[in-house]
Amino acid sequence: MSETRIPLAGVIGHPVAHSKSPKLHGHWLKTYGLAGFYVPMDVSPEDLETVLRTLPQAGFVGANVTVPHKEAALRLADEVSDRAKRIGAANTLVFRDDGSIHADNTDGYGFMENLRSGAPDWNPQDGPAVVFGAGGAARAVLQALIDAGVPEVLLTNRTRARADQLKEEFGSQITVIDWLQAGNVIENAELVVNTTSLGMQGQPELRVPLDGLQPGAVVTDLVYAPLKTRLLQTAEDAGCTTVDGLGMLLHQAVPGFERWFGHRPEVTDELRATVLG
Repeated sequence: MSETRIPLAGVIGHPVAHSKSPKLHGHWLKTYGLAGFYVPMDVSPEDLETVLRTLPQAGFVGANVTVPHKEAALRLADEVSDRAKRIGAANTLVFRDDGSIHADNTDGYGFMENLRSGAPDWNPQDGPAVVFGAGGAARAVLQALIDAGVPEVLLTNRTRARADQLKEEFGSQITVIDWLQAGNVIENAELVVNTTSLGMQGQPELRVPLDGLQPGAVVTDLVYAPLKTRLLQTAEDAGCTTVDGLGMLLHQAVPGFERWFGHRPEVTDELRATVLG
């Protein structure tokens, strides 16, 4: 790519108007005074391949992919990172000079960085983690927790078969707990993670009994609208350390931005305020 071309990146979803990524990357481009643009692109599933193959010719250096394209983007990529392969989905694409597509998944990275900054005293080896949900986000979280050395993950999902499927894939560190029993395993947990959409604005509440939460446990919710979910409020009242979901969104964006625009950005309070604004 010639030096005079301005690097372009964006987020591809369907729908995509709600995405906070343009605000996030736009803030970094402005803060660091970098040439470049980051745009939302609403692309239907049947057009995804055509669009991905065409973007490099239009000056795009990469893109984020979000729902419903994360699995399809992985299949369409020419090269795939190990972690994206294990998670079974891609969220960050880099277009090489020859137009080939490299796919990665930075969701697990974002999750761990958010946890480390929000709960610096949490030690993965200290004890089990309880994870609610068995969708795409749960896959990234499970991979990250296993890689970090969490001894056991107690996984629970409303549809048990999906949790059983993840145990088959991720192995012996996963123990599947029946959804109706979820409240009973919380008291032994050092970490509790909600990866479901329960508790999000417009969604039903997470109705798992939370009276087993122990003071000092770490509780994090991937939902960030509202920023303080009922789960986080209950955990805070119980003396737990709570970590909201917005940080995961901010941290997962760091590796992509660095690859596309050549500068490693920082997650700051100002960035949080901008994205929430």
